[in-house]
Amino acid sequence: MNIDIKVHKDDLPEDLNLGNTVAIDGEFMGLNVKRDPLCLIQISTGNFDAHIVQFNRKTYIAPNLIRLLSNKNVTKIFHFARADLSFIKYYLKVDVENIQDTKIQSKLARSYSDKHGLKDLIKEFIGIDINKQQQSSDFGGDLTPAQLKYCANDVIYLHKINIELNRILLREKRMKLYNDCLKFVKTRVDLDLASFKDDIWSH
Repeated sequence: MNIDIKVHKDDLPEDLNLGNTVAIDGEFMGLNVKRDPLCLIQISTGNFDAHIVQFNRKTYIAPNLIRLLSNKNVTKIFHFARADLSFIKYYLKVDVENIQDTKIQSKLARSYSDKHGLKDLIKEFIGIDINKQQQSSDFGGDLTPAQLKYCANDVIYLHKINIELNRILLREKRMKLYNDCLKFVKTRVDLDLASFKDDIWSH
């Protein structure tokens, strides 16, 4: 399978048309949003393509990408949006509009499983066992072919997974519950950025 991977320095090209539904993922230097920089954003139209934005980490000036992220008419599919949105809001200063989250979908739809990682979803719905070896690698410098393929794998399957999980949610009458969960994601991101990491609903 050939994946069309394009790396863009600083921002997306101004004339790039990605359609009305895109899959998005981010790569960071760690999981502490205030310490570990956002390095990359990868985007796919679902047609075995990946557009990878490598940021200028001194400025994070990316008006074309920010315009896409804030466009309410474009659906953005994430896997575990909570993490990506936290880094995007902290470094790009934008709230991402109109999101889907395959991890939330999976937890509500796939109550027959306790495995909700992207690797698990790709294996079940795509039938491919992907290599996640590059997950804990340095995305802050020059990117290797293995890293580029890893980044692409994180987005090229999300459209199909989103469709399959929505089918289960509709069948099991859990779609309203999922949509209500999505309404809370922005607040959960704001809680994370305000350092409230614990479950605020717990006793």
